[in-house]
Amino acid sequence: MAMKIRLARGGSKKRPFYRVVAADSRMPRDGRFIEKLGTYNPLLPKDSEERVKLDMERVQYWLDKGAQPTDRVSRFLEAAGTLEKKERANMKKAEPGQKAKDRAEEKAAKAAEAAEAAEEASAEE
Repeated sequence: MAMKIRLARGGSKKRPFYRVVAADSRMPRDGRFIEKLGTYNPLLPKDSEERVKLDMERVQYWLDKGAQPTDRVSRFLEAAGTLEKKERANMKKAEPGQKAKDRAEEKAAKAAEAAEAAEEASAEE
């Protein structure tokens, strides 16, 4: 049985609240789970103690049993010091697309031409 440590959403519309649960990976996100391991409330400030609460003893038990944490849960565990930090690099995400790069080049070329024309006009006077 493939086990996951993941978030199960609760709360009303636009007011999310999550339970951190150990569940079979084949079960739905908010469906059947084996054990509740903690809570996550994203509406609280990032420095709040109540934002992420985990029962670290039980989390460690499930990790020892082979449960795989999802990306978000692994970030919580890294912050708590249970897991070592993973290399996460998506360098291209912040990079603009090809069309945006082309537009920026055109804009820079036009600005250079305008500056050059203004310089010639001031030199003639």
